[in-house]
Amino acid sequence: MPALKEADLIQIRRHLHQIPELALQETQTHAYLKAVIAQFDQTNLTVRGIDSLPTALLVRVAGSDPKRTIGYRADIDALPVTEATGLAFASKHENVMHACGHDIHMTVALGVLSYFASHQPKDNLIFFFQPAEESENGGKLAYEAGAFEGQWRPDEFYGLHDTPDLPAGAIGCRMGTLFAGTTEVNVDLIGKSGHAAYPQNANDMVVVAAQFINQIQTIISRSIDPIQSGVITFGKLDAGTIRNVIAGKARIEGTVRGLTQTMIETIDERIKDVAAGIARSYNCKVDVELNQGGYLPVENDPKLTANLIQFMQHADKVNFIETEPAMTGEDFGYLLSKIHGTMFWLGVQDDSQLHAATFTPREEAIEPGIDAITSFLNYRMQQA
Repeated sequence: MPALKEADLIQIRRHLHQIPELALQETQTHAYLKAVIAQFDQTNLTVRGIDSLPTALLVRVAGSDPKRTIGYRADIDALPVTEATGLAFASKHENVMHACGHDIHMTVALGVLSYFASHQPKDNLIFFFQPAEESENGGKLAYEAGAFEGQWRPDEFYGLHDTPDLPAGAIGCRMGTLFAGTTEVNVDLIGKSGHAAYPQNANDMVVVAAQFINQIQTIISRSIDPIQSGVITFGKLDAGTIRNVIAGKARIEGTVRGLTQTMIETIDERIKDVAAGIARSYNCKVDVELNQGGYLPVENDPKLTANLIQFMQHADKVNFIETEPAMTGEDFGYLLSKIHGTMFWLGVQDDSQLHAATFTPREEAIEPGIDAITSFLNYRMQQA
């Protein structure tokens, strides 16, 4: 079949929007993607999966005169969000929604793939439909499973993320870090419970938790260069059972964000230092668990990113906008730590933000996004 047309793309996007699935559970999505790809011209295509990651899908397009292999990644999972858009094609899966726009990501990738299936590229292309971006770091899992070895290893990797903050169809990018890296922080404080009237016989973890949180907040203001960027947020605190019993245990859960891996590691070490000091000061036990997984900062390769930006700035019909770094996380950062590449934004213009139950990306962004990416890839293939 020829490259997908706008009506086809919208139909695909709306179908995908109705079948959102959580990380590592994307069975319907995987089956639908395979069915769509099976309709393309198969002459130069090779499709394969990953045994240890059964919802992942890889498609190789053989080039006519390859000098390199170019990778393109699209994430396929959804979020545990109850949709409130009121759309006729809203999610059919209870309490699950494509609230981050991965249905747009997949549709754009299918559009690009359909073009190169019917217009053989000069270089080899690898399309990676990745499960588990929102959690479980599917990019890291795929890499560690050996998905990108031999003829399946890209020399360079590209991917997009949609954003409601740019006009529909606009391309956004920047040199350096596009997305922050993240670390999950879990802190268990263990003291001694007791009667509210006899605090001297207990070790109150509510008080200790309060002190811990206050001291942690000084890390950003007093341990980090103010020209740099970092965030520590504790979003959950559990302690106690009733008002007149001193809590002997407390648990705090939060997240660290940093624009470089060095920044994240610095913050992580300072959290450990504060925990050790709190434990000694209050004669209690403080256990800190830090889990970054595959959510490294998305640090764009300087040479490849400059090339992409230069193309987008001068390309006909591309509305290019230079963007600021975002403190949101993205596991494409792990792949970029292993393979040089670039991530960029596709504007989808909406009043609601990513992850909101009302997030409604504009579908008129899909075709311009596909056109910009296919044009760039063709341009890249002509370069030495």
